[in-house]
Amino acid sequence: MHCLACAAPAAAAAARAPGRRFGRRRVVVDCIASADRNVEGTPPRLRETCELSEISSKTLLFASKRKILAFSAFCLCLHSSRYLSALALGDPTVKIEDVTPKIFPSGPLFPTEKRIAELFETNTYSVVNIFDATLRPQLNVTGVVEIPEGNGSGVVWDESGHIVTNYHVVGNALSKNPKLGEVVARVNILAAEGIQKNFEGILIGADRAKDLAVLKVDAPSDILKPIIVGQSSALKVGQQCLAIGNPFGFDHTLTVGVISGLNRDIFSQAGVTIGGGIQTDAAINPGNSGGPLLDSKGHMIGINTAIFTQTGTSAGVGFAIQSSTILKIVPQLIQSGKVRRAGLNVEFAPDPIAYQLNVRDGALILKVPPGSTVEKAGLVPTGRGFAGNIVLGDVIVAVDGKPIKGKSDLLRVLDDYGVGDTVTLTIRRGTETIPIALSLEDASV
Repeated sequence: MHCLACAAPAAAAAARAPGRRFGRRRVVVDCIASADRNVEGTPPRLRETCELSEISSKTLLFASKRKILAFSAFCLCLHSSRYLSALALGDPTVKIEDVTPKIFPSGPLFPTEKRIAELFETNTYSVVNIFDATLRPQLNVTGVVEIPEGNGSGVVWDESGHIVTNYHVVGNALSKNPKLGEVVARVNILAAEGIQKNFEGILIGADRAKDLAVLKVDAPSDILKPIIVGQSSALKVGQQCLAIGNPFGFDHTLTVGVISGLNRDIFSQAGVTIGGGIQTDAAINPGNSGGPLLDSKGHMIGINTAIFTQTGTSAGVGFAIQSSTILKIVPQLIQSGKVRRAGLNVEFAPDPIAYQLNVRDGALILKVPPGSTVEKAGLVPTGRGFAGNIVLGDVIVAVDGKPIKGKSDLLRVLDDYGVGDTVTLTIRRGTETIPIALSLEDASV
């Protein structure tokens, strides 16, 4: 064991000696060890020196650790930068396997996914792409093909080549009053080999009031896959539905959603109100019009006809004409080219005007044709009194006990009847309520 008196000069000499870089630290440790043992006889000045040396030793030790850590970090960064540079410069020592992540097999689809995929594969051949014959795609200066608004979708109705679509899909051609049998559209049908085959679509019949039209193509029966029509009367809000169509010219596009609402009034692009519409959140965009809305069994429950949006694209609120309406209209169009619709053949006040005249419920009769069935039944129109004031006519508040809220509600209820059917109207005349029975006529549309 060294004495403290001799250790101090030795420490100083060791610190000055070249090549003995860590000698001072060793001596200082010795001093600290001696100081910890409280060796008697140690001069106060030497003891103070040892304490100062202790502080310097700890500081140096801490500084050395920091340098070592900094140096290690520097080396790591240098190694990483060289590795990245090697990757960037195409270092041949880097293997493709080293930079390729592990690829996992997709495996089988979940049952719900598999079901949706099967429904699309089965029904896509029943959906056609329709181009208005009077509108041709235009190639603009940027090289992009602009798809006219008259393009849309349709469904194969039967093996005879009848195609059902919306009135407004071929509305531009129909506005020129074509004759039945004239070509109004071009129809693309997907063949089994995945090739689109083009056919001329001739006009069979159209019903603007329900926004429906029927075309016919001369196509071989082996590529005509009729759609399966389902029951819209059994629909429930919340059940799954699928829409297939050709939005923005992209053929055979599938969107999935749910039934969001039933018995909606559809304000169609043909400018008419269609009652009993189906509301869905399945994305429906321009070009989807005329395409089918399917239930989870793959049955057509409606034909997509409109979207509610201020931007022209899907906002999650789409509408379809229910299949029960389609089943009533399409066969008549195929048979005679027009629809016989039951009605009263009287003029009713629009709902906003009736409301201004303080008619809060019911359909207000404005005019009654002379000599008509309704005049013979005793219905009274709206007129003016001797002082020029308005005298309200009869207000139909119910049909066979079914409440009527307004004109649109009355037309919706009468859709369930045929020409010649007898109905009982509940009439409010002033303060009286009168039942009147009469036969429905062939309504003039």
